[in-house]
Amino acid sequence: MKTEPGKAKGKPQAREVAVRGIAVSPGVAIGAVFDTTDPPAEAPRRGIVAEQAEEERQKLAAAVAFSRKQVAKLKTRIGVLPEEAQEEIAPLLDAHLMMLGNSRLIRGARKRIETELLSAETAVLVESEDIRAAILGAKDDDKAGLARRANEVRDIARRLVRNLTATPFRSLKDLPEGCILVAEELTPADAALLDPARIAGVATEEGGTDGHTAIMLRALGIPAVLGAHGLTEAASRGDQAVLDGSAGVVTVHPSAATLAEGRARLAAFAKERAKLSRLRRLPAETTDGEVVELQANLEIPQELPLIAQAGAQGIGLLRTEFLFMNREDLPDEDAQVEAYTQIVEAMEGQPVTIRVLDWGGEKDMEALAEGVVPVHAGANPALGLRGLRMLLKRPELLEVQFAAVLRVAAAAGDGEVRLLLPMVTVPEEVKQAREIYERVARRLRRRGEKLPEKLPALGVMIETPGAALAADAIALEADFFAIGTNDLAMYTLAVDRGEVDVAHLYDPLHPAVLRLVQFATEAALRLRMPVSICGEMAGNPQLTPLLLGLGVRTFSMNASAIPRVKQAVRALDIGDCARFARRVMEQSDPVRIRELVAGFAQGLTERG
Repeated sequence: MKTEPGKAKGKPQAREVAVRGIAVSPGVAIGAVFDTTDPPAEAPRRGIVAEQAEEERQKLAAAVAFSRKQVAKLKTRIGVLPEEAQEEIAPLLDAHLMMLGNSRLIRGARKRIETELLSAETAVLVESEDIRAAILGAKDDDKAGLARRANEVRDIARRLVRNLTATPFRSLKDLPEGCILVAEELTPADAALLDPARIAGVATEEGGTDGHTAIMLRALGIPAVLGAHGLTEAASRGDQAVLDGSAGVVTVHPSAATLAEGRARLAAFAKERAKLSRLRRLPAETTDGEVVELQANLEIPQELPLIAQAGAQGIGLLRTEFLFMNREDLPDEDAQVEAYTQIVEAMEGQPVTIRVLDWGGEKDMEALAEGVVPVHAGANPALGLRGLRMLLKRPELLEVQFAAVLRVAAAAGDGEVRLLLPMVTVPEEVKQAREIYERVARRLRRRGEKLPEKLPALGVMIETPGAALAADAIALEADFFAIGTNDLAMYTLAVDRGEVDVAHLYDPLHPAVLRLVQFATEAALRLRMPVSICGEMAGNPQLTPLLLGLGVRTFSMNASAIPRVKQAVRALDIGDCARFARRVMEQSDPVRIRELVAGFAQGLTERG
């Protein structure tokens, strides 16, 4: 990209240039272009003599270890991102960590050092090129998926080569506020480092709508256009630009008319957002008077202002993993009391549901991974010792968390605090957890701690087919249900959304998933027990009519989704929703279900 300073005084206005690309994240951005270059991750190809092979192997091992530390550090930093962004980038980083293990890339590079006498960086580049060629040459109709896999290999190879050659990484620290970031390409790891409060928009020469970077940018809410070929030649640092993330156009040197039109579109977009924000003060109530509770999911305390702005009616899912991340020791009872108190007090009397630690071997928590818990990720950590299974194996972890929550509940009002158990599959697990819960309460009372006369409710996450199908029995042991549709869909369909080869099979509207949601909901309603939805389905306004029709009245979602879901609730009639849900549940074809859902949403829009 050209980086000439601003135009000389008196020089005529540059001619307007519109560069078309792919619309990947809606919104309008107007600002100065800021280009960022990625220093080439290549090195002169060189051979070595046999005596240097051991030294090169050691260099490779050191670069692998350092690269793993970099990726692990990035995993801790993504904790500040919105939930959708975390769910997109975390599996990708997990895949990168696996490739930095005893993978084909690392084994092949070591072998090339030994047998072909190549330098470490040359061995990595040659091996990665062969792997990428094999992936791209595979006979598979999912060309986009193959390209993503090949790009992941390329990204890991580039990281290793940078560390082997001390080549600096792209710097995104000093981006000017309100700028439009322009680059030839942006990796998902780069996108994870962007601050939505500083960046007005993003445009790149490469990329498409279904890549990891595009999904990240949408999750971050940054207007973006990718695949805008010729943009880096058309724009220089400091040039004025208008980016339309809905139309997929970046206009450099906009004319007065184009600039005015861009400002009008920006104002219209802001007006729509303001319209949704005004809903904050209005009740989530259907047209026939049915009250619906819309709560927020909370990843870290820094999200509390967003929850307040969205008008959430409490926190339906407080993930406590943030307390255990990026630290070498475990948080003690007092530290947890302080953290939970901060959140409960900030909610000013609204309910807070605290989920106890949900950890599996795939999550990067140094204090747990370093021997505190005797668990290994294994070939499939999703089916291993995780969630409540792990806590029952190490009950002292559960006891500390229970004690902290009970102390916080004593200081809060009645019913403000609830506890939630993750990864439950059988009623016996709930029984064991409740025995520990009541034992901790007795111990605290003997210690002189003031506790609520009635202990906070102890609920269960329904996120496995086993839990959903055993919901009748589990309901007898639990005080409430929270249906986690993300994991429920994953376990039901045997699909990991982070695995590009099968991600297209992930479908929360699959009849099997919907029937499990229905079964668990009805089991709770029969006992007049509270039940909520807290997966991505909760935050999708198109699915609100279906979930209401199935009997759900409490939703917990990313805070940013609450206004649109509330807008949907306020336009619905419960009778219509029930009839619609019956029609959907009669279907066996996911395609037909999606058509029905889209058609109902379209009719709602036209009536509104």
